[in-house]
Amino acid sequence: MMRLFAGGRGIWTRGSQAKTPAPPLCIEVLWALVGQAFSLPRGCHRLLFAMFLFATLAGAQTLPLEPFHNSGQGVTAAFEGWFANPDGSYSILLGYYNRNQQQELEIPIGPQNRIEPGGPDRGQPTHFLPGRQWGLFTITVPKDFGDQKLTWTLTANGQTTAVPASLAPLWEVEPFKDANGNTPPALRFEGGASVQGPRPVEVTLAGSSPLTLTVFASDDASVIPGMRQPRTPPVTLTWSKYRGPGSVTFTNARPPVEKTGDPAATAAFTGKASTTATFSAPGEYLLHLVANDWSGKGGGGFQCCWTNALVKVSVK
Repeated sequence: MMRLFAGGRGIWTRGSQAKTPAPPLCIEVLWALVGQAFSLPRGCHRLLFAMFLFATLAGAQTLPLEPFHNSGQGVTAAFEGWFANPDGSYSILLGYYNRNQQQELEIPIGPQNRIEPGGPDRGQPTHFLPGRQWGLFTITVPKDFGDQKLTWTLTANGQTTAVPASLAPLWEVEPFKDANGNTPPALRFEGGASVQGPRPVEVTLAGSSPLTLTVFASDDASVIPGMRQPRTPPVTLTWSKYRGPGSVTFTNARPPVEKTGDPAATAAFTGKASTTATFSAPGEYLLHLVANDWSGKGGGGFQCCWTNALVKVSVK
């Protein structure tokens, strides 16, 4: 039996004896050619490419479809790629895929949630939301990292997966500007801390429960040339628990970004959003905030353009 898997930008088949990676470059080239040849919007050529890939594989062997599960399934790390930093170091970008449709999982740092070498704690989450979560955090490696690898191992519901990450040239990404010139949203917190792009800034807030969370967002409101601007706001925000001893409840995990119209702003769109977080138990928490622009979650699979932030809260 052969099954098709996708994690990060890799696609591979698993049979009874081995798994054979499909080179990411081949996939990227085909993807780009389809889009350029037909001058189609991003979503359209992704659909055509998916149909082409499915038809090609189906011609060799029928692929059984596995039903979705609300719970009981595993979690797989997703290596999104890597990018260079101004100081000469590199950032390895990681997310995950929780194959459960409803089950949120707590996997503490340790044997069942470890990144090696240098771990087990390399800044990864311990709370896992259902579904695909794109590029939540980065690991900085030195400029002489060379051909070394990091491996993120996760065990959930009795299923263990291990995904390697490296600086292989085919996995270099450009998360700060896409081919159309689009850039990620910028986030700014009260107090001045700001960030743009997937490498998260960590902000510390005075702890209380409930805690008011206020953030300012801006974006270039860029779209693919020739396309109309969507009617949705240029920036959407999503809050979630990243780490912590108890549950976290948000009054609105996706608070609307209300346009502020700052005359001094240079961005095409500026706005402000607020929500509150309630913590079920005292302790140290990390909250994750992701800002997406019109390119969508994970940049529609193109690794640009979104922004991450981590908020550290000490609840007494």
